[in-house]
Amino acid sequence: MTQSRPAAVIVLAAGEGTRMKSRTAKVLHTFLGRSLLGHVLAAVEPLGAASTVVVVGHQRDAVREHLTATAPQARSVVQAQQNGTGHAVRIALDEVGPLSGTVVVVCGDTPLLRPATLLELVAQHEESGSSATVVTARVEDPTGYGRIVRSPDGGLASIVEHRDADGVTLGIDEVNSGIYAFDANDLSSSLGEVATDNSQGEEYLTDVIGVLVRQARRVGAMVVGDDREVMGVNDRVQLAEARAVMRDRINHRWMASGVSIIDPTSTLIEVGVQLEPDAVIHPWTILEGRTTVAAGAEVGPGSQIIDSTVGPDAVVRFTSSDRAVIGPGAAVGPYTYLRPGTELGRGSRAGAFVETKNARVGDGSKIPHLSYVGDAEIGEGSNIGAATVVVNYDGVDKHQTVIGDHVRIGSDTMLVAPVTVGDGAYTAAGSVITDDVPAGAMGVGRARQRTILGWVLRKRGGTASADAAEKAHRAAKTEPTDDSAPAAGENAAAESHDGRDTPEGTGS
Repeated sequence: MTQSRPAAVIVLAAGEGTRMKSRTAKVLHTFLGRSLLGHVLAAVEPLGAASTVVVVGHQRDAVREHLTATAPQARSVVQAQQNGTGHAVRIALDEVGPLSGTVVVVCGDTPLLRPATLLELVAQHEESGSSATVVTARVEDPTGYGRIVRSPDGGLASIVEHRDADGVTLGIDEVNSGIYAFDANDLSSSLGEVATDNSQGEEYLTDVIGVLVRQARRVGAMVVGDDREVMGVNDRVQLAEARAVMRDRINHRWMASGVSIIDPTSTLIEVGVQLEPDAVIHPWTILEGRTTVAAGAEVGPGSQIIDSTVGPDAVVRFTSSDRAVIGPGAAVGPYTYLRPGTELGRGSRAGAFVETKNARVGDGSKIPHLSYVGDAEIGEGSNIGAATVVVNYDGVDKHQTVIGDHVRIGSDTMLVAPVTVGDGAYTAAGSVITDDVPAGAMGVGRARQRTILGWVLRKRGGTASADAAEKAHRAAKTEPTDDSAPAAGENAAAESHDGRDTPEGTGS
């Protein structure tokens, strides 16, 4: 029998989730790139249902906004009062109108559900001609779950909620997952016979099974192989457990496709990330959003890469990268922060304690260490000396800095934007560059050095520094002061230019 598209998928997502102890609706809690509800919707999408209806209630506006942003194809319907799962399904059916075919019902807090399981459920349900098929699981601790009560011949007799179960029923380890496939007509008619004579005074969807059994309809049960797949998330502990399971699934899938993940237990890769074979992911690394890592690239250890592109053979260590492009063969880190708008060219480098933002760094150019480069464009083969700061913000507006090809920026240079340093130009170490530096020129923007002889002995006598200076003078057989020297800052300063503003002084 060829499997058809379900007429509808109904996702139950109206509950408050009080055990999460959170201001956020339970189904909106996230891990590895999706909300709980998002993981469920991703699992049902391959079914290709004609309609997907999400029943919302608690924080309905926030949940609807989330659906609009992440799953616009899904419809939502409000369950204003939480009157049970049967009531929620009835509201959903009223929303879509008369149906024929298969209706799949899932819970919005079961993020580990696999598409393959749902496809198998629909196929088994339709091939058997059942009115309903229930997904069940055998668990070590069934506390809180509805129990599957079997008839003497092994068929499904009823589902008893935990709070309504007697001692014998509580001993059953086969539980209801809350996932079903129904014949639409049988579901609709049976819901009309569901009563509220239970401890909660609610309409239980599980009572539909009892109605169908009493009507001698065929009701099937499909036992899932891995009970974790149908695990509901009700608190922060279960959220962490679900994250660990999903982490392992994702990492195993990438390793099977040729990616080396050195320590899968310490590596988190979100569902939207794309990795190429021969990429290497080192421990304590988090890859988020729509990050891509190309073949031969190495990321980590200790890196968080968000919505970024890592090119072939690039190496990224101890780095935070947010919406950046790291070119082929580039080297980044350690302790580097690439902010949005950063583009590192082929073979470029951003080294230790470097921060960049809205910066394009040309092929082969280097920002080796201790620098900030923002709102800047750097050409090819240039070197930015240690402790360089691009001063891009005047307190009101951001301004652009342009550095040409094969430029050498001396250490401790302040580039006060807007400013341009032309191709092949240099800046002297310790300079504040406020004017453009033409191609091939040397930009010097610093005061002459003043040397005040004997100052420490006169002003800091009795200190360790003074004692050290005095010992040095005795060892060198020199006087601590030179009365014949010009006054500090006068002729001495005027005559002190001795060639230290040459390229060798760039400190690059």
